Amino acid sequence: MNFPLLTVTAAVPAVGAILTAAVPAARRTVAKWLALLFSLATLALAVLVAIRFEPGGDRYQLTESRPWIADFGVRYELGVDGIGVVLIGLTALLIPFVIAAGWHDADPLETSSSRWRPTQGFFALILLVEAMVIISFEATDVFLFYIFFEAMLIPMYFLIGGFGDRAHSGSDEKAAAQRSYAAVKFLLYNLVGGLIMLAAVIGLYVVAGNFSLQEIAAARAAGTLDMATNTERLLFLGFFFAFAVKAPLWPLHTWLPNAMGEATAPVAVLITAVVDKVGTFAMLRFCLGLFPEASKWATPVILVLALVSIVYGALVAVGQRDIKRLIAYASISHFGFIVLGIFAMTSQGQSGATLYMVNHGLSTAALMLVAGFLISRRGSRLIADYGGVQKVAPVLAGTFLIGGLATLSLPGLAPFVSEFLVLVGTFARYPVVGIIATVGIVLAALYTLVLYQRTMTGPVKEEVRTMPDLRLREVLVVAPLIALLIGLGVYPKVLTDIVNPAVEHTMSDVQQTDPKPDVVVEAEPIKKEVAAQ
Repeated sequence: MNFPLLTVTAAVPAVGAILTAAVPAARRTVAKWLALLFSLATLALAVLVAIRFEPGGDRYQLTESRPWIADFGVRYELGVDGIGVVLIGLTALLIPFVIAAGWHDADPLETSSSRWRPTQGFFALILLVEAMVIISFEATDVFLFYIFFEAMLIPMYFLIGGFGDRAHSGSDEKAAAQRSYAAVKFLLYNLVGGLIMLAAVIGLYVVAGNFSLQEIAAARAAGTLDMATNTERLLFLGFFFAFAVKAPLWPLHTWLPNAMGEATAPVAVLITAVVDKVGTFAMLRFCLGLFPEASKWATPVILVLALVSIVYGALVAVGQRDIKRLIAYASISHFGFIVLGIFAMTSQGQSGATLYMVNHGLSTAALMLVAGFLISRRGSRLIADYGGVQKVAPVLAGTFLIGGLATLSLPGLAPFVSEFLVLVGTFARYPVVGIIATVGIVLAALYTLVLYQRTMTGPVKEEVRTMPDLRLREVLVVAPLIALLIGLGVYPKVLTDIVNPAVEHTMSDVQQTDPKPDVVVEAEPIKKEVAAQ
């Protein structure tokens, strides 16, 4: 029997969560190191998954299949394609940085009015989210995917509502109310999307007779799956709605700024760099894989929604006064680019969208974590409360600048490659859509550079005059992310070699080929001119 590598990769952080939660309250440091150890073990397993995966091999590899709820055709089925491999790697890579960055975020406050939960609960919940996200990237049974797609909401709810941001100017009661509102809004939005998806999952079972992604795809290819056009479209809408909420796509995005604003910076990274990627990943795997005709039918409307997300998110980011909410609206704009690449229905667009998921995770993690270090020093999220930071904390300002430049997709940094591919793929099929999408690039430069100018340059404000620079732990958190942003910006081939074969399968699912260029350059006149010379 083959070693169940995918199961173990998801189980290790789950076991770590249980053991971390069991640590006595007085041994907070032990809980922290235990959580970090299990996150590093998960990262090692994710690297092993990538090593054992063969990009030119079968579509789904390292597969596992066992009966689960046999009476309803539910199986415990796991498998990864190239897209799943890189997203598992992203998740496993970011969690150790999230834990290290949040090392003191759940420590008890000295004030007697504080209501912080035990420190070990904070790190246990992070590991639990990691386990659920990883198995979501691995699941090839629709019902199994749905279970963990919904279950991850519970630990996220407690992370947002129970361990919120401490940088509040108001009272503890007001801060607690704001955290509670953000957590409930996050939960309600995603629960509504999940309930609609549940109805679609049940409908899929009625039509297909099972939940296996591979069996349904095989039946469709063989022509034995009888799914009426209207039925397929309704099922597609049920799945897409849930994924659009998670993504988040306009107009279902409004929970994200509240959640990221009220969460600690590491939890904000967990939300937008890890959890939200499940939504866009599922669009590729389930929407396009299960409902190819409906996906093409809905494409015009989805492209419009993606464009609105790009432009709206960027415009609102420009006007933000809160650092974390600015990054949240910037992420909404970036998710618009990801959805645009997916539904451009070109290989360049979908490869770019997958790379965008990875690169956005790295760039947002770098920017948000440095912003969190900045906010923890000043005790304020307001941009107006800063100024001249680069003169007193040059390393902090420098890393903040690199994270910001990555966010605006500066050439030479990883997000540029993915954004370029998305735009190339979009221009090839929908040139007008591509032109409008470029507005987001201009606005990204505006909100990023204005944020840096107002916080880091100019006269040194009295409140930041004694601000310390990044400490060793904080440098160790940020430096690898910056190195990855530069490395993948210079040499993205290490990811594209894994992703491209999976994208070819997805393009085959929707029966699409890349458009041919409208203008073909003829070489014959050039040859004659050279011969004459």
